[in-house]
Amino acid sequence: MRTLASIPEMSRIASQPTGESFAASPARRRAGATPAVEIVIPVHNEQRVLAASVRELHRYLASEFTFAFQITIADNASTDATPEIAAALARDLAEVAVLQLEQKGRGRALRAAWGRSDADVVAYMDADLSTDLSALPALLAPLLQVRGDITIGSRLAPGARVRRGLRREVISRAYNLLLHGLLGVGFSDAQCGFKAGRREAIDALLAGVEDDSWFFDTELLYLAQRRKLSIREVPVRWVEDQDSRVDVIATAREDLRGVLRLRRRGREELERRLEAPVRRSRPRPVGARIAGYRRRRMGGQPV
Repeated sequence: MRTLASIPEMSRIASQPTGESFAASPARRRAGATPAVEIVIPVHNEQRVLAASVRELHRYLASEFTFAFQITIADNASTDATPEIAAALARDLAEVAVLQLEQKGRGRALRAAWGRSDADVVAYMDADLSTDLSALPALLAPLLQVRGDITIGSRLAPGARVRRGLRREVISRAYNLLLHGLLGVGFSDAQCGFKAGRREAIDALLAGVEDDSWFFDTELLYLAQRRKLSIREVPVRWVEDQDSRVDVIATAREDLRGVLRLRRRGREELERRLEAPVRRSRPRPVGARIAGYRRRRMGGQPV
């Protein structure tokens, strides 16, 4: 495990999944460095903010941390200039890579990027950097020091500072109350786009997550809690992007369907456990036990 102070370099390049294309800058391909942290930015038609956000994130990581890092732009079938901007960033910045996907879906992008990563810690954040980068040390340090499995940014944890419209505030709080009531979760904010996990922990969860869209986060955290992995919350400063094209109502409906699916799955698992026959070993008759004892005493010969 690499540490914050010392990050040795390794030359290992992962194989590419079928149907996805991967591009890194020439400098990174020459160096072949294995990062301690890989931060994924899922994007779909983000030409407006992508270049400024990636450069700001790169500057912050390079100035604040000593470990090797990679920023992966996971492009979800963008139809604007996002792919060209991403490719230019990968050419200019040695630690930036691009993963092209043919279908939309934040969960699909994270599954593809995290599933192929060789970093010690994998993370993701939204392209608009709504979450202030000052929370990154608290998000990453415990995982690099192996003091936890998953860390999440929370807009509802004590100490968080949030600026967003009333409708989004009400929907977000109602959704998290729903998760507590129907699924019994212990985390406060499932959908904040600011999460990280040790790669081994994430790898163990990905196969069990069915959703490939916005509900991916909630399902991942729900499975992590069910498997008793540690989930740490980091209070964040978060400002709503007024130009966000996320359809909050449609996303809320999709999330509700996901919650009901997980609740059904939980009930079915409980029913299967309750219906499973209890197997009890029958005690051997006294005569058989005595005969077995005599055979052992006589070196296995019949008595």
